[in-house]
Amino acid sequence: MQNLDELLKEAEIAHGHLCAGQVLGVRMAMLGCARLGIMDPRGKERKRLVTFVEIDRCATDAIGVVTGCRLGKRALKFRDWGKMAATFVDLESGRAVRISARESSKEAARQLHPELENKNQQQMLAYRELPEEVLFAEEWVRVQLDPREFPGYKGERAICAVCGEGVNFGRYVVRDGKQFCQGCAAPEQRYYQPVENKHSG
Repeated sequence: MQNLDELLKEAEIAHGHLCAGQVLGVRMAMLGCARLGIMDPRGKERKRLVTFVEIDRCATDAIGVVTGCRLGKRALKFRDWGKMAATFVDLESGRAVRISARESSKEAARQLHPELENKNQQQMLAYRELPEEVLFAEEWVRVQLDPREFPGYKGERAICAVCGEGVNFGRYVVRDGKQFCQGCAAPEQRYYQPVENKHSG
């Protein structure tokens, strides 16, 4: 695996800027891979790793850079829990480790670099230097992956009885013998609502 500085440069390019969350995400992913003994997650061991992220912030982009896990590869799973945490799953061994950032790491950063007034600069520097045990809590966990969650899974495709759009991987709802996409099955719960004027923006 590349060193911290090399990975931070890649994370900065991928994300568009470097911030404290990026530093935390890079170190979190490096630690997760190390605990699982996966030293080449983007190379020869790329099919071994699935990563669950619990926040849609800067750290998630950094975790993707280090692990090579991507939504499009079905190796990055998002759980919208609002936590600075990720779980790294080794598909080969079945072992999984969940790593979360300690709330106390912010205070540790203040204490390490009180000479810096800018909080982001303070954290960016401190998060590079603080020991892993100060930054993170770790726990070994069990993750039950449904076969359809695995990268490379080829599942059935259904056509929604209402909108006519295709639905992959069994993510449809059956009612009265008909198949519906989730948006048509529960229109009040979908993230978008159609508008009358097709040209409205």
